[in-house]
Amino acid sequence: MKLISREFIRNIAPQLDLLNTIGGGVAQPTLRVNQRPRGVVLHVAMPSVPAESFHVVLKDQVLTVYGEFRHEPEAELAAPLFVQNMALPPNLDLTAINASHHDGELRVAIPFKSPAANQPREIDIQPSL
Repeated sequence: MKLISREFIRNIAPQLDLLNTIGGGVAQPTLRVNQRPRGVVLHVAMPSVPAESFHVVLKDQVLTVYGEFRHEPEAELAAPLFVQNMALPPNLDLTAINASHHDGELRVAIPFKSPAANQPREIDIQPSL
């Protein structure tokens, strides 16, 4: 006999994370970085957090991934669930970052810069008129 259903657990998990953060704690998502031949993929797994609660911000070579809890989607007040900051190396193409959410996992893909971008090139000097 099951006393607690899976649906109940799924519905209560975000509230438990919220109570933890209000009490001064933080939720810790599972974070994994995989290097692939064409770039890196950051995996942030937090099954109880819906896609609209994740945020990805890039500023000055630092990628910030955070999640927040809102009682209602339109609510102005939000409580932070987790924050992860990562300094990114210079060999990544920060203009081509993309993110997706699938099966409770946020995936942020960042390709490497093309080898041609790192090659020196000569700049033409224009004569003065």
